[in-house]
Amino acid sequence: MRVGVYILMIVSLVVLHATLLPYVSVWDVKPDVGLVVVCFVGLLAGELEGLLVGLLLGWAMSLFSAGDLAVSLAVKGGAGFLAGLAGRHMAQVTPVVLVCGLLVVSTAGGLVTLWAANLSEQQDIWWALQTIILPQACFDAVIGGIGYWLLWSRFHLDRLAMEPEL
Repeated sequence: MRVGVYILMIVSLVVLHATLLPYVSVWDVKPDVGLVVVCFVGLLAGELEGLLVGLLLGWAMSLFSAGDLAVSLAVKGGAGFLAGLAGRHMAQVTPVVLVCGLLVVSTAGGLVTLWAANLSEQQDIWWALQTIILPQACFDAVIGGIGYWLLWSRFHLDRLAMEPEL
């Protein structure tokens, strides 16, 4: 059952990413909804499922974009794994904690992508950081925070508040 849900989610995200997201931008910054969803899966289902869904989603999304396959696999798989670790080891994951975590993970993913691009000396790294990477990380964090807040308030995700073991 879970595998079917994950496959349907990955296919729908690839279609959404390829068709609708190029038209949804704020100041020419487009969100990485795949990264946000992978973090949700890792947070709610654990680090193994977050890693596997992140790897599959990174592979599927790199088929339909001009991105590097290895970077996409590493960023989305690593994000799912880190979100799963955070979900297991934190006492309570609130929307504010998720926003901060998504901000860090999205910034790190952007920096890995920038590093893998092998920019020449004429291309300015600081310009890319302040005009592309940080605004996209903020946009991803806001989308993730709103989505998690809606999920948290609607479905009462109290299972993320872990009880101390005796």
